[in-house]
Amino acid sequence: MVSEQQVRDWVEGYVRAWATNSRKDIAALFTPHAEYHEWPYETDWVGREEIVDGWLDRAPWQEGGWVFAWSVLTVNGDTAAIEGTGRYEELGTCANLWTVTFDENATCTMFRMWNNQV
Repeated sequence: MVSEQQVRDWVEGYVRAWATNSRKDIAALFTPHAEYHEWPYETDWVGREEIVDGWLDRAPWQEGGWVFAWSVLTVNGDTAAIEGTGRYEELGTCANLWTVTFDENATCTMFRMWNNQV
């Protein structure tokens, strides 16, 4: 079981990692064998190192600035649903739905994101 506070802490870490683009910050979010899947971009990164490398390839998306608003929709056992809206100067606005599955240490084992540009 993961608590809502643990989910909030993890999302805050995710946003911090997006801002810093620090390999250490990104890696801290995911277990060694985590999976990261994203639609409609057909992103399938498997393993912490692949997730970190893929994440860092997206650093140009942040050029010009960005903001991200989010909320926890629900927590069920080891999985949480999170909604978010990212507003990027370069990309525009993206509405997201995430499901995140956690291990016993509240570290992500499975990340799924659905994106819709608004």
